[in-house]
Amino acid sequence: MKVAPPPDYPPEEGRFLRGNDYSPVAVVAILDTYDFKIPPELVRLMEVAIEAGGAIAGTLQTENIGMEKIIANVIANPNIRYIVLCWRESQGHLPADALINLVKNGVANDKRRTIVGVKAPAPYLPNIPLESIARFRRQVVIVNLISEDDPRSGTSPRTLVRPYGPAFKKKPTVFIGQRLYDPGAWPEPPICQKIAMRITEPWRPELSKGEADLLDRIKEATKKRGGGVCRSYSWHASPVSV
Repeated sequence: MKVAPPPDYPPEEGRFLRGNDYSPVAVVAILDTYDFKIPPELVRLMEVAIEAGGAIAGTLQTENIGMEKIIANVIANPNIRYIVLCWRESQGHLPADALINLVKNGVANDKRRTIVGVKAPAPYLPNIPLESIARFRRQVVIVNLISEDDPRSGTSPRTLVRPYGPAFKKKPTVFIGQRLYDPGAWPEPPICQKIAMRITEPWRPELSKGEADLLDRIKEATKKRGGGVCRSYSWHASPVSV
């Protein structure tokens, strides 16, 4: 029911801890402060997430590039079937809202791949192929611990580990209205794509026709290589401001 992640997993660097590669649970904590002001309580929450048996636990600061990194790392490990969302929403970027709506609604058919139904100001995923977004949405379920009615629920280590028990079991158990259990690895090969070209300002005007054609040619070339192994998308184009 489990598979070994590719040798280069996780393909994307970031602010995260790696734990049990065969665990069905990943943890995403919303970072609502500056990088240099991360509270020790949040650091400890990520440590608890790994100590309790999580596959990977890290922070999400933005509704675009940060989201792309999460997608890339999750689809590289088919064992991950749940993303436990915790801490509290960032009122600037609203990344929690963006992540929930990405899994629920997907992206629009536009060049910037706008996440549908979001409140976030710049919910664009131009660096990730549509196939990867679709795979991410099929592979994982969001377990949202962030609550406006009880803000402490998303920041409590005790609350954080509550979904772990049901998610590790073979028989479904209801947790906050969701049926959780360990269904095993997603039944398709891992997709391990390292994002080499960064569109760092996706809220700017959409790609030109020449830039869009270049990206399409790169994607078509990578498709011919096949799936199931880690591969680097070495997009050595000139920096694109979009």
